[in-house]
Amino acid sequence: MVAPSQRTAESATYAVVGAGLAGSSAAWRLAQQGESVILLERDVPASALGSSHGSARIFRYAYPDPFYVGLVADARRSWDELEAASGKRLITPSGSLDFGSVRDPRGLAGALDAHGVEHELLSREEAGSRWPQLAFDREALDTEVLWHPGAGVIDAEGSVEAMVALAEAAGAAVRTGWEVASIRRAPAGYLVTSATGEAVHAEQVIIAAGGWLPALLAETDVSGAFAIPQLEVMQENAFHFPYRSDADRGETPAGAATSWPTFIYKGERIQVYGLPGGRDAGFDGQKVAEYMGGRRIASAYAQDGIIDPANRVRVTDFVREFTPGLDPAPYAETTCLFTNVPRDDMIIDRAEGITILSPCSGQGAKFAPLFGELVYDLVAGSGIAGERFRATGQSFERTPA
Repeated sequence: MVAPSQRTAESATYAVVGAGLAGSSAAWRLAQQGESVILLERDVPASALGSSHGSARIFRYAYPDPFYVGLVADARRSWDELEAASGKRLITPSGSLDFGSVRDPRGLAGALDAHGVEHELLSREEAGSRWPQLAFDREALDTEVLWHPGAGVIDAEGSVEAMVALAEAAGAAVRTGWEVASIRRAPAGYLVTSATGEAVHAEQVIIAAGGWLPALLAETDVSGAFAIPQLEVMQENAFHFPYRSDADRGETPAGAATSWPTFIYKGERIQVYGLPGGRDAGFDGQKVAEYMGGRRIASAYAQDGIIDPANRVRVTDFVREFTPGLDPAPYAETTCLFTNVPRDDMIIDRAEGITILSPCSGQGAKFAPLFGELVYDLVAGSGIAGERFRATGQSFERTPA
């Protein structure tokens, strides 16, 4: 006998949990293939409580692993498709700089060479003359500086909105204010129940819940063969520092590159990234943050939005020393979530009718429109996502990203 909740539940072939960059991508690609899809979001798409809000994320090719360089190249083609389909520019060109004794610019250049990605290796003196707003000579070690012009700044919120709109146009249903409380086996699939007692019956479920994933997995029927590794949720801090020069202020004109490049610095004392802050803070400064500089929390439910004062001091000290083009007094600050998986890798894996999509560790945004393709390939049975992203066997052994 079918339970009353199942008789009244909405039905779809696929239920996608989470309307951030990953979930909206999955919903778009599945709907694009003519599949029946319901996208379930606890708040609104690109919620400020999640990891996909705002206008400033880095798109870059520079990885020490050639596998990931190739994956970024695949993602760039997907971004081109998304921008053409939506009629919006979602990546603003900026170029990117990589420097610091731990960053290994020459090693990164070798990985870029493997995929023919345009780049230059510069001396610190050459880089300083080209970008005087940054200081490249603050370390004792004489490391080089890597420049690759194909990098850019992703409008994360705009990208989510574009993919959700395309998913709806292709027939997907979108439910906002729909917080998933449990995912249980049911006849011919799964019953997804909300915190208010609503229900959706789906043949398959894709969970792209970001920082809520650890808590949600506890309420999900998953086969014992689906060995989800330990997940680590961090409440990170980001600060916006004003430009010293009026020439760097103001919104980037349509079709133009940003006035500053993005950058990643990894030294012995601190690892920092920076990028033009965009509309997140009035186009008046650079967004700068310490990589993995926040505090560990149990899940997204435990975030409090409180800036860590010690982290503010570390980042401000970095800005004072390494970015002479910025005033070292932040005019805006915020927290955000990183959901980290082992080896700073990603999880795109499936057991029975449950697919876990956790493309996090602070690197997921650049792959956003590609995730849906990888998920579709996985649920359709081709398995192109491959062994690299399987959950089983992953353990926490960090490598530089």
